[in-house]
Amino acid sequence: MSAVVLESVLTCPQCGHVKTETMPTDACQWFYECEDCRVLLKPKPGDCCVFCSYGTVPCPPIQENGRGHCC
Repeated sequence: MSAVVLESVLTCPQCGHVKTETMPTDACQWFYECEDCRVLLKPKPGDCCVFCSYGTVPCPPIQENGRGHCC
């Protein structure tokens, strides 16, 4: 089993701003405010968090347990 990656690059769908963020290991992050355009990102339908929707790496629970086994 590979190590869990804790950093993901979030890309704002509104303005395209990118930022590397450290993901929480103990909870899903349901909201994220883009620091450039200030839009509030929310998970897409079927995703558990903003990292699964807009990040380069899915959240730690999904990495460890697969889809359907999150928060």
